[in-house]
Amino acid sequence: MATESRHIAQSIARPAGEVYAYVSQPANVPAWAAGLGSAVEEVGEGEWYAESPMGRVRIAFAPTNEYGVVDHDVTLPSGDVVHNPMRVIPDGADACEVVFTVRRPAGASDEEFERDAGQVAADLARLGEILEGGQARR
Repeated sequence: MATESRHIAQSIARPAGEVYAYVSQPANVPAWAAGLGSAVEEVGEGEWYAESPMGRVRIAFAPTNEYGVVDHDVTLPSGDVVHNPMRVIPDGADACEVVFTVRRPAGASDEEFERDAGQVAADLARLGEILEGGQARR
């Protein structure tokens, strides 16, 4: 059965390569993705964990690539894995669009799905503010 999804997009007035370099670093997640976690730490090489509202979660980003793919899997405390498709798409030399696909979890109400989509939109807006305002740590 197909899952309902919604694509949330945010235009950012920065080159796609810069945005990709920032957003693909798990250490930067707390600055822009409040819904995912407040504290992120690397445990071992390449093993990233965040303290989230759901408890401690594991975050695994797609390998570095030239296509702007920033997909990431979040392993919940229950062991369930949520796959999060995300892309940084160039828009000329000095701008890009970040697109995150929000999928409706099985059994989620309309209100829960709207809340998730709203949280992602707020996170992407925060990402744009950080990168356009020069506050990004690299």
